[in-house]
Amino acid sequence: MASLATADICDSNSTHLANGDVRCLQPIFQIYGQRRAFSGPIVTLKIFEDNVLVREILETRGDGRVLVIDGGGSMRCALLGGNLGLLAQNMGWVGIVVNGCVRDVDEINACDIGVRALASHPQKSNKKGVGEKRVPVYVAGTLIRDGEWLYADNDGILVSKTELPI
Repeated sequence: MASLATADICDSNSTHLANGDVRCLQPIFQIYGQRRAFSGPIVTLKIFEDNVLVREILETRGDGRVLVIDGGGSMRCALLGGNLGLLAQNMGWVGIVVNGCVRDVDEINACDIGVRALASHPQKSNKKGVGEKRVPVYVAGTLIRDGEWLYADNDGILVSKTELPI
């Protein structure tokens, strides 16, 4: 799937930026994975220090989608590691945005997916299966809804209410 440059999207969508149809996430994310630029429809997940639902979602066909994980910004454990990164790649996900931490950075960096996360942390998460799928989440100063579109590259991350023409 072709990606639009986020700077170009901003330049050509000032009205949509002003009315909130296109929104910029705050620049707080580190870049991981082989794909520096990616875009696709969003699947949302709200969890806290527990990644059981991350695996459940990534075990489904990605079909070019992007998983947005609101991990509450926790810096106490990782919500995504190398095994889940490889699973995401193999199941056809194009990207994952984590409002939290990742681990196994070298393994994630070898995967053909794009990953954005706050930081890396060596400790694994809890395994209780607590959280909510496909609910609105608030990440990096931005409300994100399941089914919206995400565009990410080296300049930043944008969310759009609809797919933007390429």
